[in-house]
Amino acid sequence: MPQTSNPLRKLGFLTIGLFDEADPRRGHESTLEIIELGERLGFDSAWVRHRHLQYGISSPVAVLAAASQRTSRIELGTAVIPVGWENPLRLAEDLATVDLLSGGRLNPGVSVGPPMHFATVKDALYPDTAETEDFGYGRVERLLDFVRGAPATDFSGVEGFEVFSDRVQPQAPGLGRRMWYGGGSLRSARWAGEHGMNLLTSSVVKAEESEDFAEVQLSHIRTFRAHHPDGDRARVSQGLVVIPTDSATPAQRKKYEEYARARTPRTATPQGPARMMFAPDLVGTSAEIAERLHAHAAFREVDEVAFALPFTFAHEDYVQILTDIAQGLGPALDWRPAG
Repeated sequence: MPQTSNPLRKLGFLTIGLFDEADPRRGHESTLEIIELGERLGFDSAWVRHRHLQYGISSPVAVLAAASQRTSRIELGTAVIPVGWENPLRLAEDLATVDLLSGGRLNPGVSVGPPMHFATVKDALYPDTAETEDFGYGRVERLLDFVRGAPATDFSGVEGFEVFSDRVQPQAPGLGRRMWYGGGSLRSARWAGEHGMNLLTSSVVKAEESEDFAEVQLSHIRTFRAHHPDGDRARVSQGLVVIPTDSATPAQRKKYEEYARARTPRTATPQGPARMMFAPDLVGTSAEIAERLHAHAAFREVDEVAFALPFTFAHEDYVQILTDIAQGLGPALDWRPAG
């Protein structure tokens, strides 16, 4: 069986944080409990998705602020914040504040592009500026500049009893090195590398030079590192959906297999005008999943992962899956839990 070039160094997980419209607090509490469990199990990182006008986490920075006070070690990330919904200066302030509250554990992941269903939401989101908003890479550059300490104004000094800074405050040391870009194309991979970000690569990529998912993802990773100042040491985290069944009940196994089976047809060929490709969900014992990962060309190129939890499962399912990842799959990938 082919092996990874290095043992898995960092093991993380990603959750969407779904909730019931009638009881949203319970869903958010479940997310925080899952993050606490992740820390107890030794995971290196926990990541939350971002959803607007849906029944998922709409304010990941606020959720991670709460998580920072209920954990002490695990790194906390966003995968990803679509910055088209955000004011980069205000977001920089929030990210720095939460990073300080967490003791330097925040890993913000972002992406570009107009907000989803922009035509229907633009009047609520940008009633006066919708036609002039920049939804390209420039928006992330502004965020990076503010996080990394570039001036936000030409005014600073004392005015009356108030002291003003020309930089976003607070400044969080090291946060600029922990900014991630969620990219699924060669262009994004190159841009992220050129701007010294880290790369989040998920179970969705754009089929440009191949229709083999692993080959496409591998090309993105190598392109990113070829253009990053750190070269082969530049950080990449892979985010496939994995569902180990070692301790699952028969009912859970059936549900997991049916979930993956329903999503498999979309993995056969590129989807839509953008030719997006989806990786198959990996369901099976830890040993079976480890074997498939070791055979995955892109997985062999990384030493960090943030395995994605399925969208629609119950809290007890996530407990079982995370426990099996930490106690079965992780060790099968030569990972050691954090102390």
